[in-house]
Amino acid sequence: MRILLVEDDRDLGPVLALGLRNEAYAVDLAATVAEAEALLCCNDFDAACLDLGLPDGDGLALLRRLGADPALRRPRRVLVLTARDAVEDRVAGLDAGADDYLVKPFSFEELAARLRALARRADVRDAVLTVGDLALDAAAHRAWRGNGELDLTPREFSMLRYLMHHPGRTVSAEELLEHVWDAHADPFTNSVRVILSRLRRKLGEPGPIATVNGVGYVLRGAP
Repeated sequence: MRILLVEDDRDLGPVLALGLRNEAYAVDLAATVAEAEALLCCNDFDAACLDLGLPDGDGLALLRRLGADPALRRPRRVLVLTARDAVEDRVAGLDAGADDYLVKPFSFEELAARLRALARRADVRDAVLTVGDLALDAAAHRAWRGNGELDLTPREFSMLRYLMHHPGRTVSAEELLEHVWDAHADPFTNSVRVILSRLRRKLGEPGPIATVNGVGYVLRGAP
């Protein structure tokens, strides 16, 4: 999953982003409405974690615009993170289009659990994916080939998950960078080849991931 984290707290934001990356999410961090809009104009996000009290505007107003402004790409799910704990604030957030509402202070474990729940709600296929003899449990962050469980790093897991969502389709390195990494990924890096090489070694033979020269990579096998 690629997540937009909108949080203006300069201490909390980076800590949450790091924690989510350790959970195998690709995370883009914005501290203002303007930064969030710049990311939403040109990127597709699976989920957004949105603070309401932002220095250059109201997160609630941004949430309302997500469904009305064609220039902004609405994330599939939106989780509001805020210190506003009154019932009327929660109702306003949900009515504005939020899928869930988490009041600060909160534990990181609860945030991660709510994001997993939103992922399952967004697409039930995320629960357990199967392609050929590969199986992947997104909620439990576990993957198998045949009867053997795979020991994957968060990035390897995310790459396999994305490929398993698109079996039989050639996926370019640029597409993998966009969906498995975040906006800070260097488009000229060899990160995709490095992670893919590690993933292939762990998947073993016969290799299910083929290279299409000059185009990208394809995961073979029927879903």
